[in-house]
Amino acid sequence: MAMVGLFWIAEGDVYVGAKPSGLASGVRLTPEGVVVLGERQSGLWPWEDVRALTVGDVPVKSLKHQVGVLVEMALTVVGLGGSDRPHAMTVSIETADKDAELTAYAAASGYSQEEYDLSLALLSHLTAGEATLRATLAAMAQWGRAREDGSPRAADREGLLREWIEVSRLP
Repeated sequence: MAMVGLFWIAEGDVYVGAKPSGLASGVRLTPEGVVVLGERQSGLWPWEDVRALTVGDVPVKSLKHQVGVLVEMALTVVGLGGSDRPHAMTVSIETADKDAELTAYAAASGYSQEEYDLSLALLSHLTAGEATLRATLAAMAQWGRAREDGSPRAADREGLLREWIEVSRLP
């Protein structure tokens, strides 16, 4: 399993954010649609109904973000508070009938602006049509099944996101 941009890829499964465990909230992308998991949210949005898929409240790395992470760590270490819970992100699904805001947890304490932007571009390609969707998810799943040694470095993650965006543009 590995993190690439806003995605967690475990074997052939692709998640937005971290793979949920137990009753934790999560969002899984399958060839059939967007599967919502968790105690307080569940359901399936078929791809033919999904007009747009975006992620907000993402911890993007910045000086302000890094200072906040360091303060949080310091408070946790000295026992004055802090939190070891992952950062909650909002996954928004737009359909013709209604919109939904779902929760997924970040797989990283912070993402680069480039990884975030590339991830949003990839999500927009997933809603462009069935052929695009299937080719992109297949490429992501195939990479995940072959991956055994954790998440790649930042430059490699960005390269993979670009590669998957290109796969989605092929006829």
